[in-house]
Amino acid sequence: MRFISTRGGARPHSFTEAVSTGLAPDGGLFLPETLPDIRPLLKKWEGLSYADLCCGFLSLFATDIDKDELREIVLESYASFDSPEVVPLRRLDERLFVAELFHGPTLAFKDIALQLLGRLYERQVRMTGRPINVLGATSGDTGAAAIHGLMRKEGVNVFILYPDGRISPLQERQMTCTLAENIFPLAIDGSFDDAQRAIKEAFRDRVYAVDIGLSAINSINIVRVLAQSVYYLYAWLQIPEEARSNVEFVVPTGNFGNVLAGWMCRRMGLPVETFRVATNQNDIMHRFFSSGEYKEGEVVSSYAPSMDIQIASNFERYIYYKQGEDASKVRSIMDEMQRTGRYYDSGFDPGSFRSSRMDDVGILETIESVYRRYGYVLDPHTACGFGDLSSNRTNVVLSTAHPAKFPEVIQKGINVTPTHPTLDALKDREIQKYSIEPSLNSIKRFIATHQ
Repeated sequence: MRFISTRGGARPHSFTEAVSTGLAPDGGLFLPETLPDIRPLLKKWEGLSYADLCCGFLSLFATDIDKDELREIVLESYASFDSPEVVPLRRLDERLFVAELFHGPTLAFKDIALQLLGRLYERQVRMTGRPINVLGATSGDTGAAAIHGLMRKEGVNVFILYPDGRISPLQERQMTCTLAENIFPLAIDGSFDDAQRAIKEAFRDRVYAVDIGLSAINSINIVRVLAQSVYYLYAWLQIPEEARSNVEFVVPTGNFGNVLAGWMCRRMGLPVETFRVATNQNDIMHRFFSSGEYKEGEVVSSYAPSMDIQIASNFERYIYYKQGEDASKVRSIMDEMQRTGRYYDSGFDPGSFRSSRMDDVGILETIESVYRRYGYVLDPHTACGFGDLSSNRTNVVLSTAHPAKFPEVIQKGINVTPTHPTLDALKDREIQKYSIEPSLNSIKRFIATHQ
């Protein structure tokens, strides 16, 4: 399997090359040259463990890695999850399910991909003998998951930019209290989008990126998307057969990577009817799927901080497919978006997508109503998915984080303070972070003095 850039200006890469490069050399995002048809495999995959399903799916793409070695990497990646199912599917009602994605070491869905990516990077260093510098931006959960997937890995330094004061205190502690010498949490005065712009600028400087062995952990990295595709397959296979028809996956998302992973599965043959993009009040993707207009706005802090985003990095992959895999059209559209912060699809058809929006008031009300009806505690991001449940579909809501990561919000909603021993252990540890400007020059200076 080879991987090509959405912008068409890079040579095809192997799986290992695409993972280690992150952003394509022409500034585009990597995608498989062709998507496999998984329909003949669904029956064979039924009943597999999560790790075995992951091995079967990823082996379609990681064709340059020996299958036994890939299996070992996958098994190690999920050995530390606190549920043997990795992604347990909870049934709340006859046609309402919750796929719990928060059973990894940082209690967020990002662990599912980043535990795997950490081990792939470790393999890269072992094979090449060259150290790497991992650079990423986070709106809360990605940074913690990346850090816990890569801390104390030999030959790997990790630099994570995050918006100071705009993530939850426990999210910050997960990044800043590790005491690992190869971890550098970088607090910026600005938003996640400011951090993401600086990260992309660093990767576009190809001479610099190659010189210092720069690698990406954000969802611009194709392995993030592919690894997340697995839990759509696993959840669908866990649904009783009588409820599998007319399934809608409900996906809390800001950066569009989480829902893109499921949509790509549908393009490969997973029989899912629709996906609902569930946003908070930073609703750029809801506005797009309602009107066909993608227009950047100001980021507003919310109770669901990991979705406080106005630039959806994975949107480019969606555009590539919607434009008939025409890289020249993608280049034109991305140039327009870079100049104006806007894109309008005049012939827009949402296709298999729906969308919804929930503000902070709605988040609290939803946490309270779901707890009252089902006795189930939602984190504020997952709550965004419960606002527009379909009455005639099987709803599978992706629960993206453990509620204990947001105790203040849960306390406001239901007068209960959720806890988790992993988080309790962080409260007395010393915070170690670094303040920098979200600019390429600042990033270069910091890495030069800390690698």
